Amino acid sequence: MAKPDNRSDNVEHLQKAINHTMQNMREASDFLKAHGDEMNAGDVADIRAKNERREEAIEGFREEIQDEAKHQHRM
Repeated sequence: MAKPDNRSDNVEHLQKAINHTMQNMREASDFLKAHGDEMNAGDVADIRAKNERREEAIEGFREEIQDEAKHQHRM
């Protein structure tokens, strides 16, 4: 038998994911500021592209939090 859907801690998990992703973005940005002029252009572009994907992921996490809030409000 399948377990019932327990969504009570989803917002907490999503917020942790946002915090972790934002920390990774800051670290990557700081690394580029400190070492970007020593790196080849391709590696710099890769790090910037990864941070753009992280930003998109954060937007998705925030949308999921809104969905969770709506779901909890209905209950």
